[in-house]
Amino acid sequence: MAPHRARRRRARPSGRRTLLYAVVASAVLVGGTSAGTVYVKAQAHDGGGLVSSSSAAPGASPTASEPTSGETSVEPVTEPSVDRAALLTKAMGAVTVASGAEVSVAVLDLDSGESAAYGGGSFDTASIVKVDILATLLLQAQDADRRLTAREKTYATAMITNSDNASASALWDVIGRAHGLDAANDRFGLKGTEGGDGALWGLTRTTAADQLALLQQVFGDDSRLGEASRMYLQGLMGEIAADQRWGVSAAADGSGWALKNGWLPRSTTGLWDVNSIGRITADGHGYLVAALSDGNSTKARGISLVEAAARAAVSAFSAT
Repeated sequence: MAPHRARRRRARPSGRRTLLYAVVASAVLVGGTSAGTVYVKAQAHDGGGLVSSSSAAPGASPTASEPTSGETSVEPVTEPSVDRAALLTKAMGAVTVASGAEVSVAVLDLDSGESAAYGGGSFDTASIVKVDILATLLLQAQDADRRLTAREKTYATAMITNSDNASASALWDVIGRAHGLDAANDRFGLKGTEGGDGALWGLTRTTAADQLALLQQVFGDDSRLGEASRMYLQGLMGEIAADQRWGVSAAADGSGWALKNGWLPRSTTGLWDVNSIGRITADGHGYLVAALSDGNSTKARGISLVEAAARAAVSAFSAT
């Protein structure tokens, strides 16, 4: 990030001598973001240390235009915002996308609140919808002022940690299938997600932006889900089976992640939908990342694509 330079302010001549004040500025970013207002505090400087600005001849009264102390005010300077979307687009330019494949990614920096997205298409969810199914179940349980049953908890654990499809189908029926999912998503703020027809929960359609909004419901404080519900879902997403620990976690430092992946070979084309959503920690920052893809010739290539997209997403924030 280029440093900001405060404008020099020179005192008017007093009739005896002209005083020059060099400004030493220190910029403070408001709210910890890269965009916002920079407040600058300036002090007179003599080239060797901070000094008082009252250097007029003894006995002389300072004029109205001369500072009477070592500080002078400088008008706030607007910090130009960093174009994260442009940085993400540039980073995605280095990601290899095979012919016929498509990818979309969205990212939110939990520390600054900044976000960026690349690609705006709609994708089959495959098994990432299981997070949405459980979030819907938890919301419905909150509305009914009840706890999950022992059987529901067993289904939830298998559905999230092992991506068990039979458990997902059971809970899909419990929540009222697409009707129940869509009603919850209206409250969660998901505008581009539509539940799959009948029993086909894996063919729910969604966008990367909507999945980012869903992750904010799971990991954010401003959520329709209560703290206990959020902690429960977060805990399950942090206990994914070892053979499923890929996807957005590739952009994390060490084990600082909680995720859910989805993969589905389409019978009509033989091509793969491969998706990954979750929370990661990188360079001391927390990020929510959603990477969606389809048209992949193999599952392995789809995994490589969403992992590359996740790294590119995080690089748009760590590069500056």
